[in-house]
Amino acid sequence: MKILVTGITGQLGHDVMEELAARGHEAVGATRREMPLTDFPALRAQIEAVRPDAVIHCAAYTAVDRAEAEKQTCMIVNGGATREIAAACRDIGAKLLYLSTDYVFPGTGEDFYEPDDAKGPQNAYGLSKLAGEEAVEELLTRYFIVRISWVFGVNGKNFIKTMLRLAETHDTLTVVDDQIGSPTYTRDLARLLVDMVESERYGIYHATNEGVCSWADFAKEIFRQAGRAVTVTPVPSTAYPTPAKRPKNSRLSKRCLDAAGFSRLPAWQDALARYLRELAE
Repeated sequence: MKILVTGITGQLGHDVMEELAARGHEAVGATRREMPLTDFPALRAQIEAVRPDAVIHCAAYTAVDRAEAEKQTCMIVNGGATREIAAACRDIGAKLLYLSTDYVFPGTGEDFYEPDDAKGPQNAYGLSKLAGEEAVEELLTRYFIVRISWVFGVNGKNFIKTMLRLAETHDTLTVVDDQIGSPTYTRDLARLLVDMVESERYGIYHATNEGVCSWADFAKEIFRQAGRAVTVTPVPSTAYPTPAKRPKNSRLSKRCLDAAGFSRLPAWQDALARYLRELAE
């Protein structure tokens, strides 16, 4: 298959490109230069020039706090550009895999969100990603919408790298403990995304590594596995006010994967161990 991947300089796009190449697909990567997400004619022109069998749309506006001050730009990139990509896919007969987020949900309670549960984004980023979802559902029938959370990979900034950097100069850190979710390793996720795009099992899915934790629990396990003597002090979200409201509950049900015959990702602790080895290489 010829597969166009957006956002290849990011954590996930980088690993998706590697997974596609490993499986013998013709992977065509696009950066902001080839596909600027605010230039809709250029987006369409690139897709029509490549004429892929499928598009994996990883690129996004992901600066959650800055989005509160740049709501229009965030909506253009995550909502408008996704609509344009979906329309181009429809016109050339390509399938589309769109990466979305747990932020489309209200983030309340303690239950695991199912794909069709009521939406209720609490910030501009979540609203913009939901707009992208709605555009994909409106324009296409051959699509995958995959909601992910707490992503980490070798090619970019993430929570693990931040914790390891802070461990160089701190022996005590305060970390939020009232936001609960699931870390997601981009290498594991990339394999699942390619499994999906090779199939015809369209729909809306949730994909994270198995298990849930708080950010404080995550930090403790990072330091334990990395052999760093850092004490983590749990604190509430109110200790770190941010422009964008964060969901307290990012638990995503993966029963949708089971029902479609896709394999769940390994436990997040196992993913962390493999990631730390990858960083050390």
